[in-house]
Amino acid sequence: MSLHIHLDPVGGIAGDMFAAAILNAMPELASPLLQAIGSLELPEEVKAKVIDHDDGTLTGARFDVSLPKPESEFDHDHRSFREIRHYLDGSALDAAVRRRALAIFQILAEAEAQVHGNEVDDVTFHEIGAWDSIVDIVAAAFLIERAGASSWSVAPLPTGSGRVKTQHGDLPVPPPAVVLLLKGFVVFDDGRPGERVTPTGAAIVKHLAPTPRLPRGLFRHDRVGYGFGTKRFEGMSNVLRALVLQPVEAGQTEEEIGVISFEVDDQTPEDLAVGLDRLRAFPGVIDVLQSAAFGKKGRMVTSIRVLAPAAATDAVADRCFAETTTLGVRLEQVRRRILPREIASIGDGDHGSVRIKRAVRPGGAVTVKADIDDVAASGDHRERMRRRHRIEQAALAGEDRDD
Repeated sequence: MSLHIHLDPVGGIAGDMFAAAILNAMPELASPLLQAIGSLELPEEVKAKVIDHDDGTLTGARFDVSLPKPESEFDHDHRSFREIRHYLDGSALDAAVRRRALAIFQILAEAEAQVHGNEVDDVTFHEIGAWDSIVDIVAAAFLIERAGASSWSVAPLPTGSGRVKTQHGDLPVPPPAVVLLLKGFVVFDDGRPGERVTPTGAAIVKHLAPTPRLPRGLFRHDRVGYGFGTKRFEGMSNVLRALVLQPVEAGQTEEEIGVISFEVDDQTPEDLAVGLDRLRAFPGVIDVLQSAAFGKKGRMVTSIRVLAPAAATDAVADRCFAETTTLGVRLEQVRRRILPREIASIGDGDHGSVRIKRAVRPGGAVTVKADIDDVAASGDHRERMRRRHRIEQAALAGEDRDD
């Protein structure tokens, strides 16, 4: 099944934070990513690396692109979107990664063009067009392509406040292009100043087309990644958290249940049978299973497992002490996955109605089983099995049910 990735912008989101969060969750992608970046034929002094990071509160990763000078030669050139597209089109990047990187740049260029009144191809990138930002966008495109997520969601984004220096002068935070890119997204102000969502980060989020919350359904936590930015905030980690979630198969439900297990070797079979029947009838008990085993000194014992809802485990354990002679029980919680099923009834001519249990298997196959108690009066073993088979085939064929 495909993954779902949920982004939690605790500190905000930028291109390097996005890359770091996914790489921290999926470290196996680091080596192939760096190889892909190497195919860009970057200037020798431009190097990308993944760094373990600890801000004193959380641990995670940073995606660092090192440059020998505060501003690269490419920064001074003010490369246009046309030039960046030509550069990426001529690269050795995988075609799917190249398309994603160009799509993110297209989103940025269109926003900048609308805000500043330029043609899209003529939009020049100062902050975004630098080598380190090109690497960030290519990294994001690569990781989106390789992460294997079929859907994304993002929590509300912090707006930040104050001013930020750009090639257009000082602009309010969030900058106009970011405001345009985040149209329709849920945002909030947590009172902390500074640029919290960069243009690159906003374009990546826009490209993902995420939902504002987790989609409906059940998910199992698979991995988590923490991607740190370079800024530091008082009292809060500047981190983007990525939760990698595995959907539970459609139609299935999953829950935590308690398992109480113990052995009995000094209770008569008749009395133990009564005690276990009473356990089965105890409120909340899902099932009681028993099997023969060898205990200490080679003695035959009855091994017992009782299944109950997690919240009822303690009460059921107390009942086990009341109904059996055991002096100790083992308690554990396990995950139970349940297929969708229904109890119905189907007519069987002069024999009356028979209850059936209909279940939907992974892939959509339907199975049915007739209740043995309802067919028990149908003669000998062979007659019971013939009736049961006939009823189950009728149920699969979709004959009218009594319910």
